Amino acid sequence: MRLPDLEAWAIFASVVEHRSFSGAADSIGVSKATVSKAVTRLEAHLGQSLFHRTSRRLTLTETGKGLAEHAARILAEAVAAEEAAHDAATTPTGLVRLSAPMTLGLAVVAPLIAQFLALHPGIEIELILSDAKVDIVAEGFDIALRIADLPDSSLRARRLGPIAIHIVGSPAYFARRGRPTHPAQLGEHACFGYTNVTGPWRFFGPDGAEAAVRPSGPLSSNSGDALLPALRAGLGIGLLPDFIVGPDIAAGTLEVILADWHGPPIALHLMTPPSALRPARVEALMDFLTEKVRNPCVTDA
Repeated sequence: MRLPDLEAWAIFASVVEHRSFSGAADSIGVSKATVSKAVTRLEAHLGQSLFHRTSRRLTLTETGKGLAEHAARILAEAVAAEEAAHDAATTPTGLVRLSAPMTLGLAVVAPLIAQFLALHPGIEIELILSDAKVDIVAEGFDIALRIADLPDSSLRARRLGPIAIHIVGSPAYFARRGRPTHPAQLGEHACFGYTNVTGPWRFFGPDGAEAAVRPSGPLSSNSGDALLPALRAGLGIGLLPDFIVGPDIAAGTLEVILADWHGPPIALHLMTPPSALRPARVEALMDFLTEKVRNPCVTDA
C-alpha cells in the first residue's frame, strides 16, 4: 500500500488557508517552488486539479473545495500530535482561539479568562465574541461556546449547562396591549425577532400541549442585547435567554409571561474540531471552563 503524501496534504492546507502559494511558503518557511511542487505532486497522485491558476488569482476547483477540509484536519492533527508530545514534558504555552456569544462572553467568559491567564502565564487567548454561528474548522477556532439544541455534527461537544429562556415584555406594554395567556395569542402582538434563530417560536405547555407562532414586529436583530431598549420602552415582546433579561426581570422593568410554557430545551455547549488530539493548552482551557461554568449564569468566584 502506498502511504499518503502527508507533506503535500499539509502544504495544500496551508495554501488554502493563506490563499496563495507565496503566503503558504512564507508561513511554512520554504520556497514558493517547494510549495508549487508539493501541490503539483498531490494533483498528479489524485489525478485531478486542486486549483484554478491565473496570473492574478488562485481559486479552488470543485475537487479542491471538497478536499480542503480533509487537508485542514490532516494538518491540524499532525500539529496537535507534535504539540501534545512537546506539552507532555513542558508547561502549556501558545495561543488558543476561543469563540463565544457576545453577551455571555462579556458577562461570564471574559472574567473567567482573566482567572485562567493568571493561572497559566504561558498561554495566550484570542477571544472572539459574536452572536453569529462560526465555522470552527474553517475559521481556525480551537474552542467555541455555542448555545443551541445541537444537531448532528462531526464536531465534538461537551454540555456545560442548561439555558433558561423567557418570554418578556414591559409592564407598560402589557397594560396597553394586554397580557397573552396562550402562545397562539403572540401572533396578535409585536414580537421582536432574533435573526440568528430562524423559524417559528415553538412552545410546549401543560398536559403535553404544543404551539408554534412566527414572530412579527417592528424590530429584529442578531444581538439579543440590541432588543432590550425597545423592550424596556414598551414596544413589544421578546423571547430571550435569562443571562440577557434576568437583570431586568429582577428589577421589574421586564415581566415574564406564559411561564407554564417552554421552548425546546437548549444548553451551553463547548465545541471543538473533530480530532481527539488537542494541545495541552487547549485541554487546559476546556477543563477550566467545564469546571467553572456549572451554569451559564453562575460561575465560581
